[in-house]
Amino acid sequence: MHELSLCRSISVIAERAAAGREVTTIHLDVGELRQVVPETLTYCWTIVREDTALADSVLCVNQIPAVIACDDCQAQTRMRGIPILVCGSCGSGHVAVVTGEEFLLRSLDVRG
Repeated sequence: MHELSLCRSISVIAERAAAGREVTTIHLDVGELRQVVPETLTYCWTIVREDTALADSVLCVNQIPAVIACDDCQAQTRMRGIPILVCGSCGSGHVAVVTGEEFLLRSLDVRG
């Protein structure tokens, strides 16, 4: 369960960025290709935040869809289910991932 170690890293970053202010919400962008289960991440957050300055904070996970772009026909395809790196329009394997690999602490909501 690597979500627990991810939450520990998020807590370090959030506490540093908050600079003593109370954090209410931590906004994350998580790509579908990151192999992170959003529900597990938010559950692990409840464990990591206990007895810290972030005890009352919540994670708000924005899941970013996996999208590939075809080098041959320039079409973009939303990947669903098992990731298959083939253009949905022409079937070419000459594709690049456009979105879906993100793992970004986007912003913090703070009081004070």
